[in-house]
Amino acid sequence: MLRHCIPCLLLLSSATAAAADQAREDAWWTGPMLAPSASTLPAGHVLIEPYLYDVMSVGHFDAGGKHHAGPYEHDVGSLTYMLYGLTDRLTVGGIPRFAFNEPAGAANSSGVGVGDFTVQAGYGVIQYQDGRLIPSIAVVLDETLPTGRYDRLGRASDGFGAGAYATGLSVYSQDYFWMPNGRILRARLDLTYTLSSSVSLRDQSVYGTRYGFRGRAHPGADYTVDLAAEYSLTRNWVLAIDVVYQYGANTRITSALPPAPGTAAGLPTDSGSSYSLGFAPAIEYNLSARIGVLLGLRIIEIGRNTSTSLTPALAVNMVF
Repeated sequence: MLRHCIPCLLLLSSATAAAADQAREDAWWTGPMLAPSASTLPAGHVLIEPYLYDVMSVGHFDAGGKHHAGPYEHDVGSLTYMLYGLTDRLTVGGIPRFAFNEPAGAANSSGVGVGDFTVQAGYGVIQYQDGRLIPSIAVVLDETLPTGRYDRLGRASDGFGAGAYATGLSVYSQDYFWMPNGRILRARLDLTYTLSSSVSLRDQSVYGTRYGFRGRAHPGADYTVDLAAEYSLTRNWVLAIDVVYQYGANTRITSALPPAPGTAAGLPTDSGSSYSLGFAPAIEYNLSARIGVLLGLRIIEIGRNTSTSLTPALAVNMVF
């Protein structure tokens, strides 16, 4: 896909070549599919950005990174960024989530379920200014609350959360580059580190435990690096892509019950560490400087201890 996209981008770039550099005010943006912005909202402004997506899994990578084909399954979900500019440098808000799972060979979710809810605050350390070589930089602190079901499940597909309190610390950066034809390329580099609390588990859970289990899960830390770029094709149309690396440390499951005779039911279980490298090309159409629509596709075809997946997504970005 990337081999086909690059020549197309070059052709479109030459077709829109301008004699003078494009002004930043002439470029309208929605944002790439995955990387949040380092720019904080002006005081009193609100951003609402709902996403609708479908995670379609078609296989998985084992602990050695070998790919194994699997049955098709998909999980439909939504999340919505709801942010408010408390001051020109401080943006606060929340991200509610909802989901419906359709696993292969098992019962679907009994209904649409509430996922984990994230609250966040972002502080603009440096704000971009024309003529300076310093990008926008923001520090973001978020806390994910275990509002989604994760254990005591009647069916595994009713698990919509992780059950853990997860604290994330991120550094977001954003810069602008003028291409030889005068058009703007906007780039983002987002770095995130997340620590999770341990989780008490009973019966069937999202961690793979079954009925009768009593114990705890100890999720490992997560690291994410997201490099994204957007090319202002015209004032309304933008081409975007994310390249995302995610690493998850080992999750340990410990049982509080003694093992049954002849079994290892009481022994700890390790998930092993995991990683994935994903690509998310997208196209944006901006109706104005305040409203835009994005259609994208996240592709995960490289990894270890993770699923192979295609995730189409539709988002609407609105600033008031």
